[in-house]
Amino acid sequence: MTGERLAAGDQAPDFTLPDADGNPVALATYRGQRVIVYFYPAAMTPGCTKQACDFTESMPDLAKVGLAVLGISPDAPAKLAKFREKEGITFPLLSDPDKSVLTAYGAYGEKMNYGKTIMGVIRSTFVIDAEGTIEKAQYAVKAAGHVERLRKELGV
Repeated sequence: MTGERLAAGDQAPDFTLPDADGNPVALATYRGQRVIVYFYPAAMTPGCTKQACDFTESMPDLAKVGLAVLGISPDAPAKLAKFREKEGITFPLLSDPDKSVLTAYGAYGEKMNYGKTIMGVIRSTFVIDAEGTIEKAQYAVKAAGHVERLRKELGV
């Protein structure tokens, strides 16, 4: 069930997933605009909360340069809604319970967790250009400081 890793220049796999309110959100809707798609293991955990809050704080600056953000995890929409409300998250959180999109992006597979090899979500971030091509593919990112490093790399 491990997906192939994607790289800059690859076409971003299309998807339609439910958001925190159960409404379908399609990547194709964002054609004509750059979008950051990031995958995280679980809502309301410390690292995932830090990362989501960092993206929320950065939204005004990202929006100024035409970047949208989509966060994807295996969590159910109801849990994503609680996470959004509790933390004031201002971008769409999408639910991928069967991990099909995670797998398509290579963001689900073997990873090390406390010294053990397990199957799980690999914290990953992709910057996708207006035509749907991957500009940046980052795997196994650390939650703390990730958004700030990404902003520097993107000049935002």
